[in-house]
Amino acid sequence: MEEKYKVTVNGNMEFEFTKEQVEALDLQKSVGGAAHVLKNNRSFKTELKKSHFLGRSYTVKVNSKPYEVKISNELDLLIEEMGLSLAAAQVINDIKAPMPGLILDVQVKEGDEVKEGDYLLVLEAMKMENTLTAPRDGVVKSVKVQKGETVDKSQLLIEME
Repeated sequence: MEEKYKVTVNGNMEFEFTKEQVEALDLQKSVGGAAHVLKNNRSFKTELKKSHFLGRSYTVKVNSKPYEVKISNELDLLIEEMGLSLAAAQVINDIKAPMPGLILDVQVKEGDEVKEGDYLLVLEAMKMENTLTAPRDGVVKSVKVQKGETVDKSQLLIEME
């Protein structure tokens, strides 16, 4: 089975390549992410400007013109074909109680800027302290609970913008 890649350029041009086609490129690497490519007797000077490896997206300059490039491998294509998406994760705006318990500490207030992983509050449940953290970077829109309050499972604790 031949390995395939789908490349989307600037969100509207799509190309498909096999692994063999990629390996057959006439490409000479130079310093700092730059390369020289020959294709159909034409010369192209390329330079990698930005790379988001996990998201498989890149900004590449070709002959001084920037392009946004997204590369999908066979697994990405299969996931897309099944109607699923790894990259299009839902943005979480509501922090809800994962279980019933007692709020021991609230470490943020309305308007606070938080980074992914920052501590938001401490919930005691079943004699264990559970620290809830920010799922993403954002701003706290509102805090719906206070220290000493008991909460039910799935109760809204914090809203984020």
